[in-house]
Amino acid sequence: METSRKRLLFSLALVFILNIALILLAQSAQAATYRQGSSGQAVRTIQEKLVRWGYFDGPVDGLFGARTEAAVRAFQEKNGLAVDGIVGPATLRALGMSSGTGSSSSSSAQDNDLALLARVISAEARGEPYSGQVAVGAVILNRVSHPSFPSTIAGVVYQPGAFTCMVDGQIDQPVAESAVRAAREALNGADPSGGAIYYFNPNTATSGWIWSRPLIKVIGNHRFCA
Repeated sequence: METSRKRLLFSLALVFILNIALILLAQSAQAATYRQGSSGQAVRTIQEKLVRWGYFDGPVDGLFGARTEAAVRAFQEKNGLAVDGIVGPATLRALGMSSGTGSSSSSSAQDNDLALLARVISAEARGEPYSGQVAVGAVILNRVSHPSFPSTIAGVVYQPGAFTCMVDGQIDQPVAESAVRAAREALNGADPSGGAIYYFNPNTATSGWIWSRPLIKVIGNHRFCA
C-alpha cells in the first residue's frame, strides 16, 4: 500500500512539473511572437522602428492592428523574410530586437548592430589595412541606405549569398579588435570606400558579373565598386 501511494504521489508530481514546463514554453513562444491583437511596449518598439525606416505611417500606440501588419509585411518582403505579417524570431532579429524578450532598448539595438558589423568586418577583411576594414563596414551601411537592399544591418548581412563569410563559416571565427574599432568608425559615418555598395577580392572572385561593377577605388586586396 505504501509503495503504491508513493508511486501515485510521484506520478502526480511529474504531471505537475510537466504542466508547468509546458506553460512556461507557451509563454516564452508567445512573448517572442507578435501579431494582430498584440499590444504593449514591444509592439510600440516595432512600430517605432518601422516608422524610422519608412514602412509605417500610423500612430505609434503599441497596438498591433491592420496597418501595423501591412507595415510588417512590407518590411519582411524587403528583407527576404517569410511574408506573413507576424513578428516572430526571424523578423525580430532583422529588426535588431531580442527574440528572447521581444523588446530592446535603443542602446541594446545599437550594441547588436555594432557586434554584427564587427563580426562581418573581421570575417571578410581580417588582415586587410585598417581603412579597408572600415570600408567593408561602410559598404554594409551603404547597402542599408540603398533602395535595392534590405534596410537593416541584419537584413543586409543575412541576405542569401551576400557575403562569403556566411557560407564558409568565417563568420563564427573570433572577432579581431581592429574590426570592432572599424565597425564603430563606420557607424559614426566614416566611408573610405567612397560610397561603394560592392567589394570583392580579384584573386578569389568567381563571379564574372562583379567585374562589371564600376570601380571606385582599391584598398588592400579589395576592389570597391558602385
